[in-house]
Amino acid sequence: MSFNDMLEPVANACEQIAGVLLGKDQQIKLAMTCLIARGHLLIEDLPGMGKTTLAHALSQVLGLSYQRIQFTSDLLPADILGVSVFNQSEGNFTFHPGPVFSQVLLADEINRSTPKTQSALLEAMEEGQVTTDGETRKLPDPFFVIATQNPLSQAGTFHLPESQLDRFLMRISLGYPSDAAERALFLGEDSRVLLARMKPALTIAQLNTLRAKTAEVKASEAVLDYLQRLVNHTRSAPQYSYGLSPRGALALLKAAKTWALLHKRKYLVPEDLQTLFGPVVAHRVKGMGEQGDNQGDLLAQLTLDAVDVLQG
Repeated sequence: MSFNDMLEPVANACEQIAGVLLGKDQQIKLAMTCLIARGHLLIEDLPGMGKTTLAHALSQVLGLSYQRIQFTSDLLPADILGVSVFNQSEGNFTFHPGPVFSQVLLADEINRSTPKTQSALLEAMEEGQVTTDGETRKLPDPFFVIATQNPLSQAGTFHLPESQLDRFLMRISLGYPSDAAERALFLGEDSRVLLARMKPALTIAQLNTLRAKTAEVKASEAVLDYLQRLVNHTRSAPQYSYGLSPRGALALLKAAKTWALLHKRKYLVPEDLQTLFGPVVAHRVKGMGEQGDNQGDLLAQLTLDAVDVLQG
């Protein structure tokens, strides 16, 4: 099968989503990359930027089951995972699965809940399963979490623990639309109407084929050297409190290979790592001193600049 035939459904899916989420082609491609790479996606932005629309649109074009959880300060782990209820007539407990048992899960405003509730997703995101009442239950495959969080400067937010952040392959921001995109938004139809018209463009079998092909993308010694220079800079530069872990480095490599595949290449180039470095790395590292909403993004860009200067 040629690249064009294999990637045509992906292009169709992205085109449909772009018809609903206007002017966000790069973010749509990153979200699709995250899904194909078997990762989970964190979207940090102000309310009303289209985060929920992106999650719903992805589930629509893939024909996947979709559930949304609104995270609040009083949300409990059982509200996510499910609960066992005693059946008096049969004299036993019956498990009632929670919304986590879906193929696409939107964890809306995840940082408005306590760390205890956030951690209920850890096993699900890492292992594709949940353990309740001593029994382990498998989740559907594919299982894709899209979580949104508000900027930490807003009231009523909690920091996501580092272990939780590390389960997200990427963190992106949608940002304000361009003037042209916003004008089209004013003149166009309601997004709910557009979402209802969307048709599945990519089957699960096609998704699995793409996932298998990603493993075939090659990284030359020169590209791996570049990757290690980027990673080592996060571990040695004085601006960092701590750098990128081996798991984070592997996540960057996997995401870059998927990005290369979606651009019809069976090999990595440095530009793949540069494009994915911010989305994959910024939320995994920590700088010295006071923490701001954009500190990770600034550190990621400084790392790219510093390593490129040394390489040049």
